Amino acid sequence: MAEKITQTAGRAQLGDFAPMFAHLNDDILFGEVWNESGIDLKTKCIVTVVSLMASGITDSSLLYHLQNAKARGVTKEEIAAIITHATMYVGWPKGWAVFRLAKDVWNESASARTEKDRYQNTIFFPIGEPNPYGKYFVGQSYLAPVSKEQIPIFNVTFEPGCRNNWHIHKAKSGGGQTLVCVGGRGWYQEEGKPAVEMLPGSVVNIPAGVKHWHGAAADSWFSHLALEIPGEESGAAWLEPVSDEDYGKLK
Repeated sequence: MAEKITQTAGRAQLGDFAPMFAHLNDDILFGEVWNESGIDLKTKCIVTVVSLMASGITDSSLLYHLQNAKARGVTKEEIAAIITHATMYVGWPKGWAVFRLAKDVWNESASARTEKDRYQNTIFFPIGEPNPYGKYFVGQSYLAPVSKEQIPIFNVTFEPGCRNNWHIHKAKSGGGQTLVCVGGRGWYQEEGKPAVEMLPGSVVNIPAGVKHWHGAAADSWFSHLALEIPGEESGAAWLEPVSDEDYGKLK
């Protein structure tokens, strides 16, 4: 399954104020251009970083694309060589400005002491603390609040082999949940249907009343944003664990 880039920042930040701009950003730039197959994602990340550097843009957009480049396999040695080479053409002050950001993004020497630390260096959102709902999970998971305003958003991280129990999001009206994979590899499965592989950029919409589970692949950490859809008299009903036999069939 090819990795796919998705973006919702346009609609989240400018959807009401500038809907056409939001459409062009989310659907055209990130929906079509970034997913065009002519060059791979790593190369597109490098081209984007150099383009922003040449334009003198060193704000949060460049930081995002540096993090994106790291997540797509650009190493510390490669980004140092890329910025150095581009500096010869676009100017010394721009090189210094970009190096200040890149040094923080690729700062692995001090913090990458455990598997958790190393995985944290590959994703943008924090892993957080041990999940307070851990009794409904097989294995170790973590929870980090991203936003508690309007639509609550949490980053949920699963260690390899960890998955939550079968469960249902109940609501009198509305309700349900949306999952957006932001790191690693995992699975989502609805009762009676085959499991669906989730990779960074994968999105799953879960209506209220659907029995399902989600979790990490056996050989990979996995993180997804969980967006709680507002509903009337909503809540989660936790059910039985996913059996080792059924989980063991997933590759």
